[in-house]
Amino acid sequence: MIRWMKDLTPRERTTLRACFAGWTLDALDVQLFSFVIPTLIAVWGISKQQVGLLGTVALVTSAIGGWIAGVMADRFGRVRVLQVTIGWYAAFTFLCGFAQNFEQFLVFRALQGIGFGGEWAAGSVLIAEVIRDKYRGRAGGFVQSGWAVGWGIAAVIYTALFSLVPEGQAWHWLFWIGIAPAALVFFLRRHVDEPEVFAKNKAKGQKVESILAVFRPDFLWTTIKLSIFTTGCQGATYIYQVWLPTYLRTERGLSVIGTGGFTVALIAGAFAGFLIGAHLGDAVGRRKTFFVSTIGAALMLVVYLVLPISNTAMLPSGFFLGMFTYMVFAPLGPYLSEIYPTAIRGSGQGFCYNVGRGVGALFPLLIGTLASQMPLGKSIAIFGFIAYGCMFLALCVLPETKGRGLQDSETAGHDGKVLPSKTPLTPRA
Repeated sequence: MIRWMKDLTPRERTTLRACFAGWTLDALDVQLFSFVIPTLIAVWGISKQQVGLLGTVALVTSAIGGWIAGVMADRFGRVRVLQVTIGWYAAFTFLCGFAQNFEQFLVFRALQGIGFGGEWAAGSVLIAEVIRDKYRGRAGGFVQSGWAVGWGIAAVIYTALFSLVPEGQAWHWLFWIGIAPAALVFFLRRHVDEPEVFAKNKAKGQKVESILAVFRPDFLWTTIKLSIFTTGCQGATYIYQVWLPTYLRTERGLSVIGTGGFTVALIAGAFAGFLIGAHLGDAVGRRKTFFVSTIGAALMLVVYLVLPISNTAMLPSGFFLGMFTYMVFAPLGPYLSEIYPTAIRGSGQGFCYNVGRGVGALFPLLIGTLASQMPLGKSIAIFGFIAYGCMFLALCVLPETKGRGLQDSETAGHDGKVLPSKTPLTPRA
């Protein structure tokens, strides 16, 4: 699964490590919130609707931050913007630990989201432009697997800290640990350079595209379809990230340690899904891999939340739920990078991914509202099926990009089928 890494150049390998670390630490900071929800409900007496708002606000602001970061990355450089976004989300995660009430926490969460969204927008373009075509899908999947690693670290820290420290104090320490990613900024400054394709475009004096370039007639329809697809991708994952620990503790009656164990099973599946999706994306194509992920996740949602299974049976099924749900993200970054040309790659990728993030962010809020009228598990299942439906319908009309390579031309055809100026290829339908 990792033998291909030996064939990477030193520059490719260093960039891969940096982006993997960035996404791992991003996940660590973001996922801390899902574990403290039951504590915040107990300490501050907040409602499920308020919990949904806390989960949604960071995701909405991350959508804004992601688009802005993508546009800035096209203007000032992928690495420079990546440094800013990592420092930003680390600082506001740290400040969350000082919140004294719901209102303060809401503000810090909203500001944290800006950096969280921006990190992916800059980092995914950076890795796509540095890694050669042959390994781009696998590299994207390896970087995405950092999310499962960071999520797993968050689960382990939560389980250990809440077992040793009183709950009312432990949640503060959990967020204070979130300052750790700031150290990665210094590594980026010393060891990671801008991609050659970006540097060449700047050297040629290519004009800076408008922030609205993704809405040009030759990109508009593809941008819309991609946004619908990413809405389903993001909405499905946010459901589990925000609400699953609460569901396990309140409706399935699990303890803190039991909740951590079940969450680790889901995370382990996510890690496997990232790696499997990375190889499938390069082997059979991005679009076919997306279909496998979508259909498999929908079937496992039925098993995990709809069928009357025991907690014992839930544990292994959680692994497969995580595997199929997160498999889609492995080839997603390379796929978006292959759709848009260099001049608007950051803004195009940042917009599509983060529109999905912003709209998908409404799912946790709506689940919180619906859960006041029906069981939480049923509410999660309803919005899960909505998410997978969006993905399936969009995939029916989206193109394949396997074998296309990165597009460096400013011209584009319908459906975003941009052809390289030097080595024209016939895009696969």
